[in-house]
Amino acid sequence: MPNIAEEIIAMERAALDRWGRGDPQGYLEIDAPDITYFDPAVEKRIDGLPAMRHYLAPFAGRIQIDHYDMIDPRVQHHGEVAVLTFNLITYSNPETGNSLLARWNATEVYARLDGKWRIVHNHWSYIKPELKTSVGEYAGG
Repeated sequence: MPNIAEEIIAMERAALDRWGRGDPQGYLEIDAPDITYFDPAVEKRIDGLPAMRHYLAPFAGRIQIDHYDMIDPRVQHHGEVAVLTFNLITYSNPETGNSLLARWNATEVYARLDGKWRIVHNHWSYIKPELKTSVGEYAGG
């Protein structure tokens, strides 16, 4: 039997594999009913599985990721909660030799619910995004 880190990383890879074929259902099947979600495309947090289904529905059949690199996945396990963090680099377009699509930071909080690991919170952000204002300006510098 795999350890908890191996189990969660395998679940994530299976969901990513399906996502890359245009099938968001892989994530929806491992999301908790009360999931919360952030990514750069949403203005505010998405709350609950029905809202996630609604948000992901337009992506079905439209995503094509030919290859991805999950970099340095780490699972921090504490009781019935585990936090998975990793960087994700996605590639597509086989005609041009796997062009870079996106570079992501990912944080997913899993909880053991009814004996199964489920994502209760998911947060995606871009790796080193281009900011319109420098960080120093926000900090008063």
